[in-house]
Amino acid sequence: MTNGSKDNLFILIKSLSKSEKRQFKLYVNRLGVNANAKFLALFNLLDKLKTYDENTILKSDIVKKQQLSNLKAHLYKQILVSLRLNPVNQDIRIQLREQLDFATILYQKGLYKQSLKILDKAKNMALENQEKNLAYEVIELEKIIESQYITRSISGRADELVIQAKELSQKNVLTSKLSNLSLQLYGLMLKTGYAKSDEEITEITAYFNARLPEYDIETLDFREKLWVYKAHLWYSFLIQDFLSCYKYATKWVDMFYENPPMIYLNPVWFLKGNNYLMECLQLVKYRSNFKTTLTRLEETITRAEFPRNENVQSLCFIYLYNNRFNFHFLEGKFADGEYLVAEVLEQLKLHENSIDEHHVMIFYYKIACLYFGMGDNKTCIKYLRLIIDNKNLTMREDLMCFARVLSLVAHYEAGMDYHLEVQLRSTYKFLIKMNDLHEVQREMIKFLKNLGNIYPHELKREFIKLHDRLQLYEDHPYEKRAFLYLDIISWLQSKIQNRPVAEIIREKAKVYMR
Repeated sequence: MTNGSKDNLFILIKSLSKSEKRQFKLYVNRLGVNANAKFLALFNLLDKLKTYDENTILKSDIVKKQQLSNLKAHLYKQILVSLRLNPVNQDIRIQLREQLDFATILYQKGLYKQSLKILDKAKNMALENQEKNLAYEVIELEKIIESQYITRSISGRADELVIQAKELSQKNVLTSKLSNLSLQLYGLMLKTGYAKSDEEITEITAYFNARLPEYDIETLDFREKLWVYKAHLWYSFLIQDFLSCYKYATKWVDMFYENPPMIYLNPVWFLKGNNYLMECLQLVKYRSNFKTTLTRLEETITRAEFPRNENVQSLCFIYLYNNRFNFHFLEGKFADGEYLVAEVLEQLKLHENSIDEHHVMIFYYKIACLYFGMGDNKTCIKYLRLIIDNKNLTMREDLMCFARVLSLVAHYEAGMDYHLEVQLRSTYKFLIKMNDLHEVQREMIKFLKNLGNIYPHELKREFIKLHDRLQLYEDHPYEKRAFLYLDIISWLQSKIQNRPVAEIIREKAKVYMR
């Protein structure tokens, strides 16, 4: 039996809105012969099922087991065709491809002038919307037609097309190199996190410089500049140059707000740019700008013209809620953010087929940090356990590492000492295996390991000693990343002063308030 959570056809049907289902049935019934078609009966059955069950399908007598695979494939294709015809899904790229298809059909029928007329309009539309790959395809078809039929439409037509093709080809090559570099750096960031040593920074810098193509920023258009900013942003993240991250993320986002049509044409990159900007603002603790950026994003995505497809909606959820958590962390107002937990868990169910496991685990870590700041350590441990026990999570090893370190602290805070020794051994082995044991973690583990030998009246003095040792690493180029995941310094200050950690963070927020 096929696993319901992995059956592509079932997932596709469940992703359809009511209007899309209605559109599909109208599309199918446009010809009377389809009214009783088997694929439509299968669609109606799957639409009613809560989970995919192959036995239920076979018992319905709609199709025999030997034919089920072919019928499912046919239904899948018909749904996609219907979705393509839906006006809601007619974005500029689909429109351009449609025009290219129409022009190809006309060309094959020998209607060259009509084909060229459509191609000319499609090319202008592609260039206006920065769709240079599609513009290049259009020109290639224009060249084929012009080489076979003397249209005499424009004097020097051949030379003009050759020049256009050459210019677009050069631009597409540059864009491809920049996008490749950006994607490779992003993958490196997900896999290993920030650079941990001078050697790693040297390697990353050499890797970046060797793959960064030459360019003149003044001659680049919107899409090319976007890839330049992306590549520099990820390089800056990797080497922990957060001011440089802020610089390129700001350029990225400002470019969209200066070109509003691009927001609606490229909503994914608009959302991602805002997310990275707010991540930078959190890292440099620029709270006022963080709030302004978040508010502006919230206002933009509620506009009627902002795209509403499932992919965009799931990204809106991820970025809005992640940064709402971060804003409460910046302010130290953890309890004020507890309302986010129920909303996030509900949205995770709603978007379960479009959100990857990595982002789910990040939400669990955010929730755990929220409860830790509130002093609810048992609930914090509950969500950390969901990360630690995940055997399939191979990305963001740093997230796994700090989830374990925070779990140690939360166990101590919760008075669950009987679990602490096992946790310590497990965490130490994990960090050694991941080659991620840094001085901050060593100091934390050593302190927690010796807790059993410290008398109660000596505890405050030991907290002070650990605080003084860890403060040395707060601005260390490689050790400081530990404090990006867990504000250990504030926790120690809360223990020394016998005050809630949230109160300590709120006071700090006022000091470095911007």
